[in-house]
Amino acid sequence: MRITLIAPSLYRRADGEKIGKGFSYPPMGLLVVAALTPPQHSVTLVDENTKAVDYEEEVDLVGLSVTTPTAPRAYEIAARFRARGVKVVMGGIHPTVLPDEAAQFADAVVIGEAEGVWQKLLEDAERGKLKRFYKASSLPDPSLIPTPRYDLLPRNGYWVKSMIHTTRGCPFNCAFCSVTRFFGGTFRTRPVNAVIQEIRKLKSKFVGFVDDNIIGNKRYARELFGALIGERIYWAGQASVNVVRDRKLLKLLRKSGCKGLFIGFESVSQESLKEAGKRQNRVREYKEAIKILHDHGITVEGAFIFGFDSDDESVFEQTLEFCFSSGVDLVQFSILTPFPGTRLYDRLNSQGRILTRDWSRYNMSNVVFKPAKMTAERLYEGWLSAYRRFYGRLAIVRRLLSLRRRAPFALIPLLVLNLTYRKRLYKHDETPHSAPPLLDLPETVKVLK
Repeated sequence: MRITLIAPSLYRRADGEKIGKGFSYPPMGLLVVAALTPPQHSVTLVDENTKAVDYEEEVDLVGLSVTTPTAPRAYEIAARFRARGVKVVMGGIHPTVLPDEAAQFADAVVIGEAEGVWQKLLEDAERGKLKRFYKASSLPDPSLIPTPRYDLLPRNGYWVKSMIHTTRGCPFNCAFCSVTRFFGGTFRTRPVNAVIQEIRKLKSKFVGFVDDNIIGNKRYARELFGALIGERIYWAGQASVNVVRDRKLLKLLRKSGCKGLFIGFESVSQESLKEAGKRQNRVREYKEAIKILHDHGITVEGAFIFGFDSDDESVFEQTLEFCFSSGVDLVQFSILTPFPGTRLYDRLNSQGRILTRDWSRYNMSNVVFKPAKMTAERLYEGWLSAYRRFYGRLAIVRRLLSLRRRAPFALIPLLVLNLTYRKRLYKHDETPHSAPPLLDLPETVKVLK
């Protein structure tokens, strides 16, 4: 069969025209799906962040990887292909938590991870016997995860092409996060030798690890970091803030080539962290944690969320004060978003506080629920103002001057990232009150069709 795998974009209109662009990283899930595909089939990859979909191509099967905010766009793409009689399969986090919804727009839905079901799905597709749903009977063995089909990626279009998964899942289960719902409650690790071989095949001096928490299993992390020392690469990844509590692990982290970590601080309020179920975070340790990482030559991008029930309008100024005084190198500010399948969604939905189910607005940049201690408009305005102040010209200059003294190797990359954030923010014109009224599923389906 001729198979096309598509990653829908938030930044394409229904006619395919670009409406903007975010940070582009390879669609790793689809690269793994491509690697799982038996060699008798031909596979094409289309990432809408880098390339428009060709609806006229000769294709037998289309596979779409769907997140909640890209779901409406995925449904549009599916409708175009199905109108031609092309079979469409959907997978990813959104179809996993809302399979009945996704099944209204696809011929088959993969629930959970693709390993263990993708080959069977292809056999059924060849025989014209696609089932409505496919789900593995158990969590896939990570030792069987194949090397992604990096050869399918275009030459240009990504910040970093050399991206690697070493683990699946997260040892924590935060109320707002859907990772555990998708990957299960077990933290699984790939054999270190397989990871090292993959790095060598990439032949890149810089690698991005896309694990949700690369230190989730400390024994595994020590083995991995020890093996990375001999590879002489630089890398960045995601970790929980408790990485600094294990000094031996931190020393290995530095020696292994780590130059940057994305850390989910989430809030400067311990009460909000308790609400989020982020039990491993301690606000009183934040500044010292950032200093320790800086002393080890590691830059820090901090993630913060606005909109918890304990947040009032003072949260924006308090968070900015912390960010400026702590010297964090980059920030990602988000509006609390109740993704389907999370405990947060279930709670807000039961309280009648969900404002819209236009999934395209579930991108962490819109207010889609009724906040407890401020209006939706104020939450949005405070979020956008905090972002713009952190990425103001003078603030960027001050950060870069500090960076020049302690981590000159990161000066150019972080200058580019700071300016990219700034450019995006000053083009941001969405407003929270422009969201459509609450729609139930049948009406949503009607509108999208």
